[in-house]
Amino acid sequence: MNSVIYCRVSTEKETQETSLSRQEEELKEFASLQGYEVAEVFTDQHSGYDMDRDGLLDLLTYVKEHDIKAVFVQDETRIGRGNGRMAVLHLLQKTNTSVFTLQEKGVLNLNEMDTMLLEILALVEEYQRKLHNAKIKRGMKRAISQGYRPEKNLKTRGNPEGRERINIPVDEIVRLRRAGLTYEEISSTLKGLGFEISKATVHRRYIEFIETHGE
Repeated sequence: MNSVIYCRVSTEKETQETSLSRQEEELKEFASLQGYEVAEVFTDQHSGYDMDRDGLLDLLTYVKEHDIKAVFVQDETRIGRGNGRMAVLHLLQKTNTSVFTLQEKGVLNLNEMDTMLLEILALVEEYQRKLHNAKIKRGMKRAISQGYRPEKNLKTRGNPEGRERINIPVDEIVRLRRAGLTYEEISSTLKGLGFEISKATVHRRYIEFIETHGE
């Protein structure tokens, strides 16, 4: 089983570099004892209260892209402090990645408050997704009620390979806008059809069209 190691010290003093090396060495041994192979090691010389850490950001990307199921740290404060710590734990929870700490000689044992906060964060995200899907559904219903027929209007439908579409259907933006939809509703409607386009981009493309072709 593949894992990654994360080492952090709070300052860039030369004396702290020794601590980083020691953390890495001890954690590699610890990971081996737990039956994990270490695929990558990430380090930072930065405050735990700061989320803008190159090593941490690289770690989160790596974990997601390589389906890593375990992160080894010296103790939970290495991940972060304050609200930042909970944010990182939440992101790791979303990828089903366990956190092992050398201090606890096993999986990080969260207290009751931390567990509750992570459950709340997960619940909030779930409802955010539901709200987003509801907005897309509402936008589609409103567009169809105004006579919009995506199966007839879109020249290119379906995206089996899952790649992001580059071409933005400006004619559909204009058609939906003239049907009375807001820029946000147009954005949600087109996202529902597979076009990743923001409300700001919808507005910009519509204004560009108007400036070029008139009302």
